[in-house]
Amino acid sequence: MIRFVFAGRVSREDLQDPEASRAWQRHRSETLISPTGGVIVGEYFDVGQTRALPWQRRPRANELLEELKNPNRGFDAVVIGEPQRMFYGNQFSLIFPLFEHYRVPLWVPEVGGPVDPSSDAHDLLMSIYGGTSKAERNRIKIRVRAAMEALTAAEGRFLGGRPPYGYKLVDAGPHPNPARASDGKRLYRLELDPETAPVVTRIYREYLRGRGIHAIAEGLTRSGVPCPSRYDPNRNRHRNTAAWSKNTVRAILQNPRYTGHQVWNRHRKEEVLIDVDDVTLGHRSQLVLNSPDKWIYSMGQTHDPIVMPEVFDEVQRRMAIRRNAVVHERSPRATDRPYALRGLLRCGLCERKMQGSYHNGRPYYRCTYPGAYVKEKGLDHPVTINLREDHLLPSLDAWIAQVFDEARLDETLRAMLQTGQTGPRKDSEAEAARRTLAAIERRLAKYRAALDAGADPTVVAGWITEAQRERGLAEHRLTRRSMHAAHPLTDDELRDIVAELGNMKDRLLHAEPSRKEELYREFGLCMTYNVRTRTLSVESRPEPMSRVWLGANPRGVTTHIHAPAFRVELKIPIVERVRDPKGFF
Repeated sequence: MIRFVFAGRVSREDLQDPEASRAWQRHRSETLISPTGGVIVGEYFDVGQTRALPWQRRPRANELLEELKNPNRGFDAVVIGEPQRMFYGNQFSLIFPLFEHYRVPLWVPEVGGPVDPSSDAHDLLMSIYGGTSKAERNRIKIRVRAAMEALTAAEGRFLGGRPPYGYKLVDAGPHPNPARASDGKRLYRLELDPETAPVVTRIYREYLRGRGIHAIAEGLTRSGVPCPSRYDPNRNRHRNTAAWSKNTVRAILQNPRYTGHQVWNRHRKEEVLIDVDDVTLGHRSQLVLNSPDKWIYSMGQTHDPIVMPEVFDEVQRRMAIRRNAVVHERSPRATDRPYALRGLLRCGLCERKMQGSYHNGRPYYRCTYPGAYVKEKGLDHPVTINLREDHLLPSLDAWIAQVFDEARLDETLRAMLQTGQTGPRKDSEAEAARRTLAAIERRLAKYRAALDAGADPTVVAGWITEAQRERGLAEHRLTRRSMHAAHPLTDDELRDIVAELGNMKDRLLHAEPSRKEELYREFGLCMTYNVRTRTLSVESRPEPMSRVWLGANPRGVTTHIHAPAFRVELKIPIVERVRDPKGFF
């Protein structure tokens, strides 16, 4: 008795019941092997896998290939009920050598038994079935595309999918195909959505008035207009529904169906090699935007327009000008106004750097966080946070004078040892860097999976580049923390640092505010302002000068060795709470 395993496949595009397809393929297999007394002891049947996929990328077929390598496999031969469903193009010539190598016979009804590796007739017949399978799939694609093109151009028929934002689907009668009509299939057409159509009109109107895509998106979010994914939760379940995005606004501005015409063939699926150095891995499908000259328009308007064709054309012309415009890098704006805490102060709510600004002749530090991103990140963030410099510097200078005073040298040293040299803080930073690296690796894996699933490679490449940049920064932080942990500062070195900072303290207390910026940087200050509690969290990370060595190596190259940083923390309450009529404090 010969022990067989049955191999088969059915895909979604075959429009067949998987169980029915499996049943008739297995029946053909059993009919072939029954005269020999063979029996099927297992099966490898793929459901929902297109024939264009190589065996290595079909789950069950790949399991069968792996089982061929097992010398203790529980079968003697493999039987296939329908070769055109299992082999596509040249797949037989790539797969059959494995059966031959592991001495596992492959039975096919079309050859009346096992495929003979020495028979040219068998090899030619199986190659013909593979070519026929590919031709059949291609002919189906050609017929379907030709039918969709004709239905769009001649009838303007809605061919399925979700309606564009601004429209809703309404019933347009029974399906013209009697068989489909008997199954309950209906036709649908687009009709204006009274709630969202005015939003589309607003987007076009604001763009023509000169507003940018980003500004339009933020304005819609501030106005409380639900974005498409929030208005229709089933539209894009994977997207954030808190705010309008630039890509959403851009897609609306580029959709020609708002002119009242049905449009088809804006995108196409293109099959590209997964690995040009290993063609056996097959192809992957990716969605590609066709050029406008390949779009198929209906002969007349099929639904009520939201914008006139001439308006749509003008928007496309302006967008093309912006895309093709030469972008000049803007040089940083120079200012002669002094800011003592330039780049050293962060907002405690959003963790962004606060920017310097003058009001009524006084320097302020402000944080202006766009309303769209406040909602998206779930922050309770005021529109603008302002902090007056002259309310902050006296408290800050008093803290520095107290911490780095010679009389408190021992207490400061203990604080440095506790917060910067040893303890859980250092370990937590390293652990945070490791968690960040793990999260980045998971993101990269998702991006690669998106590429395999057919996502736009240009977009995914940008994601991967950004993730790799973040990974490099995280690896640098982890390396730096490891280096710091390996080379802690000694007590004498810490005393030298504090003594040096104590001398700088006297200069700081007598300096003009306009000349304090460099001194604050020497102290290594890093500050976070919490507007809710009106407190300032100060960290001092001065460069340990006693551990900086400058010298020349044998090649004459100057070498800089920087010691690990430490940190001292203390919360300073902002004692001044005077609020002027404009709301600055």
